[in-house]
Order: sequence, then structure tokens, then C-alpha cells
Amino acid sequence: MWTVLVSAAVFALYVTAAIFSLRAAQTARTPQGAVGWVVFLIAAPFFAVPMYLFLGHHRFHGYRVARQESERVVEGIKSFADHSKPDPDKMSINPRPFEFLAHLPVSRGNGAELLIDGNATFDAIFEAIDAAKNYILIQFYIVRADELGLKLQERLIAASDRGVHVRFMTDAVGSYGLSSDFLETMQNAGIDVADPKEQRGPNFRFQLNYRNHRKTVVIDGETGFIGGHNVGIEYLGQGEKFGHWRDTHVKITGHIVRQLQLIFTEDWHWARGEDLIDDLDWAGSESDQDMNALLVATGPGDDTETGAMMFFSAIAEAKERFWIASPYFVPDIDVMTALQHAAMRGVDVRILVPEVIDHRLPWLAAFAYFDEVRNCGARVFRYTDGFMHQKVFVVDDTLAAIGTTNLDNRSFRLNFEAMALFFNAEAAQAVERMLLADFDKSYELTRSLFQQPAYIRFGAPLARLFAPIL
Repeated sequence: MWTVLVSAAVFALYVTAAIFSLRAAQTARTPQGAVGWVVFLIAAPFFAVPMYLFLGHHRFHGYRVARQESERVVEGIKSFADHSKPDPDKMSINPRPFEFLAHLPVSRGNGAELLIDGNATFDAIFEAIDAAKNYILIQFYIVRADELGLKLQERLIAASDRGVHVRFMTDAVGSYGLSSDFLETMQNAGIDVADPKEQRGPNFRFQLNYRNHRKTVVIDGETGFIGGHNVGIEYLGQGEKFGHWRDTHVKITGHIVRQLQLIFTEDWHWARGEDLIDDLDWAGSESDQDMNALLVATGPGDDTETGAMMFFSAIAEAKERFWIASPYFVPDIDVMTALQHAAMRGVDVRILVPEVIDHRLPWLAAFAYFDEVRNCGARVFRYTDGFMHQKVFVVDDTLAAIGTTNLDNRSFRLNFEAMALFFNAEAAQAVERMLLADFDKSYELTRSLFQQPAYIRFGAPLARLFAPIL
């Protein structure tokens, strides 16, 4: 009897492996990825089947983007955009690829203020929270119940006590260590909390590999914040492991705030099944800076490869320079080719990455790409003044982007991300000045992979095998 049960279990496992192999062949984006999964599943089903359940990439169909409920807001934004179209003389870049990816139009009347490092970011966020009159929408990938987290909690409770409606959301994986007491304290103070342990997000059905990596704050529909910072003292440079933490957020005003607000409402609808559309202000005001801007949100629920295509579109538009800062450099084939082609065209391609190790696998894997891109004329800089975590790029003097998206496959296809794009020379120059200061605290990589220490020389190609999930 026992032998029969074991034989039946083994047979079922191989049948499952065969079904998953067929699925991998149908859904894998590249032939290499399909072959890799098929061989692994058939050769070692005892290991491969559980791994495919967690890591096998297929679109997150369970995440229903709440456009049915928000379509009237989308149409309202588009209709209003007819009255706020950018001045053609101020648009030296083609916005159509970005508008296609965002499903939203570029508009004028926006403002941006760079917030460099944690103190500037959280001082501005706390000031905005203290000034809130009607509502606060707040979402971070990581929230810790440390000194910074408790300060945020205190201000949100104070806002709730004075009648401001606060809605708070975090990611189940990013904030897995956050105590239930932290959330219950806010709930008891009248704050609406999308508890990550109870929400419908990607924490069930073996979908832990999907993360909501967005960091969003919206105040009264008038002021917004987005960027690389999470809520933890290490983001203030107070962590023992990393010391100085180099990161960038941006404070936004104008029409782009309503676009950021729209993305939050869709995330909230998925997490809570609640439609916020009629509870929020969608009119707003314009900024005197009058920048042309667009919020591009991407994720595994999209019909197209929006994350990678956003970077591809930006690189393709570059005529003089494409500078990018990212803590991880694990590009897909298309983005890698775009970077190489831009460098061969004579574009000043600079890639800024940290020297300090955060996550070892992506740090190692990056070395397997550096030679390829450097051989085409691109330059790689390694930041040495602590850990660099910002997600920023600049194209010529025409486009600057700040947000949550890393230059890796995880951000391209597995995470829900968002980037604020400014089609504006003033914004581009501000990012240029910031990155020039960062380059001064970096060194240019000149050694090839074969000149690196043995653990990098042999570890990088192995780490690159995990590129689809890094």
C-alpha cells in the first residue's frame, strides 16, 4: 500500500512538472527562459516544481487593476488634459511612448522639488502631513517600528485626531517584520489601515514573488511624494550596517499628483475592495513651475512589458546623454541592447551603482553585464560614500525621472513600481547637478571581469543565472 502511494505521488509530481513545463514554454518571455524552466522541471521536479510555484514568471492575473471603477477619473484626467496640453515648443522629446505605457497624458502645470537623502525627504513629508486638512494617502514598501516609524505613526495619529482621514498601506513582504501592534495602534486611532496580513494582495496563492514596491504619499490631492526612501532609520543614514544612505525622493505638485493619487486608489481597491474615487479631490491646482510631467506606473498586472519599455523608450530618445543611478544593474536583453546602442551612437551613457553590498546576488550579477556595456563605450561608476539606493535617470536636457523602479528584472516584471517623469530642462538640470555630485563620490570602473577577485570572477556568471528574478 505504501509503495502504491509513493508511486502515485511521484507520478503526480511528474505530471505537474509536465504541466508547468508547458506553461513555461507558453509564458516565458525568452526562449532561454523557457528552455531553462523546461529542463529544470523535467530533470529535477522535486526541486523545480516548488520553485516554479514561487518564482515561475507569469502575469499576475489575480491583480485586477481597478480601472472599471476609476475609468471615469481616467477620462476626467484625459479630458482636463485637453486644456493643459504641453506647449509644443517646450517638448523636445516625443511623449507618446510614455503616454501609451501610462495610459495617461503628459500635462503642463506641474512642479517638482528634489529631496536629497532621508532628512530632507522625511522633513518635507512630515511638514506636509502636519499641514493636511482633508486626507492623507500613504504607502511604503518597507515600514519599520523604529524611531522613524514611530515618528510617522505619531504624526498620522495627530492628523487623524484633528479630523484628517488617513489611509495607510504597506507591502506584506517588505514589511513582514512589522508588528501587528504598530498597525493596531493606528487603527485604534481611527486610521484606515490595509493590513498586509488580511489584504487580497500578492501574499496568497504562491505569489510572494510579486511585491508592491511603490512609495506614495498624497496630501489633500494637492501635494505628492515619490522616490526611493522607505520608513526605517537606515534611510536616514543611521543604520549600523550601511552608514550614510544615499537616496532621492521628489515632492510633486500639479496635475501629476492626481495621477499618483489614481495609482494609490487602484492599489487600495485591490487591497481592500474599496472604491475611493468619490472620497478624493480630483480638481487640484497648477504649479507656477509649469513643468510638463507624467506618472508612469508599471507592474506584472500590465498587458505589456511596461517597466522595461519605459527605460527602452527613454534610452532611445537620448541624443547627447543618458545618466542613470540604480542600486541594482541586472537589465534584460532589450534594455541592455538599448544601452549598448546608445553608447555606440555616441551618447554619453553613465551608470551609477553602489560599491557597498546590499543584496549579494544582484550585486554580483551586475559584474556579468559591466564588460558588455563598457565595451560599447558606456561608463560605469561605483558610489563609495555609503550605500546608494536612488532610482533616477536623466535624458539630455529634456527628461528627468525619479521614482521606485530599479534597473533590474524584478522591477521590470515582478514589482509594482512608479516613476515621475518631467519633460523639462529645469528638472533635468537639477538631476544633472545632483548626479555630478554623486559621481564625485564615486570611482569609474576600469577593470574587466577577469581582472576582478576570484569570488567576483566566478560568482558573477553564476549569479547572472538568477537574473529573471533579481
